[in-house]
Amino acid sequence: MSAIIQVENVTKTYRIGKVDVPAVRGVSFEVERGEFLSVVGPSGSGKSTLFYILGGLAQADSGRVLIDGTDFAHTTDSERTHLRRKKIGFVFQKFNLLPTLTARDNIRIALDIAGDAAIRDPEHFRNITELLGIDKRLNHRPNELSGGEQQRVALARALINKPAIVLADEPTGNLDTQNSSAVLEMLQRSNRELGQTVLMITHNPEAARFGKRILHFRDGQVVGPALDPQWINAVQ
Repeated sequence: MSAIIQVENVTKTYRIGKVDVPAVRGVSFEVERGEFLSVVGPSGSGKSTLFYILGGLAQADSGRVLIDGTDFAHTTDSERTHLRRKKIGFVFQKFNLLPTLTARDNIRIALDIAGDAAIRDPEHFRNITELLGIDKRLNHRPNELSGGEQQRVALARALINKPAIVLADEPTGNLDTQNSSAVLEMLQRSNRELGQTVLMITHNPEAARFGKRILHFRDGQVVGPALDPQWINAVQ
C-alpha cells in the first residue's frame, strides 16, 4: 500500500495585527491509499488550517504536501484546481449548498464542474442518494431541508465524482446524534466499499473512532503517533 497523502514538515503562520500566530508547526504524517484517518483535537488547535492546506485551499509557509505524488507547492493555481476537481471531494461543517438550487442540482453541480462525462453514472447517483436517505428529497431546496438532510446532500456532492480522496472538516459539527451517525457511517462505507481514502478533521473523539487510525492534534502539532480508534480517553 502506498501513501496517497504525504505531509512533510508543514508550517503555517497567520499575521494578526502585529502578532504572528502559528497555526501549524512542522507537521509530518502520511495517509495510505484506501485508509480512513481521523485527525482529532480541540477547537483552535490548527486542524482546520491543516485541512485547507491539504485541500490546496491555502498555501503552507514551508514544507511539502503531496497529493498522489503531486506537490502542491510546485503547482499553479489552475493545476491545483484541476487536481482538486479530479482527486478530492470536500465535506464542510457548513453545508455550502447553493440556496436557489434543488438538492439534485446541488449534487449535480459537482459533475458540471468536473466536466467529465465518463463519471455521469445515473446508477451511482441513485445509489448514493438512496444510501444517504435523500432520494425522496431531491426536488427540495436547502431551506426546505433539515440540517441533517442538507449535510447528506453535501456529502453526496462530495462523493458523486468518485474522488480518490474525501476530506471532511467537522462533518457532524452541526448535526444531532442520529444524523451524525448517518453521515459517519456513509463516510465509513465510502472508504470500505468504494476504496476511497478519507481524512476527517474533528474535535469529537466519538466521531474520530469511525476512522481506522486516529491522529491527535494539539497546538498546531501532531502529538504522538497515529493510534487505533479503541484509544479514546487520551484525546478527550
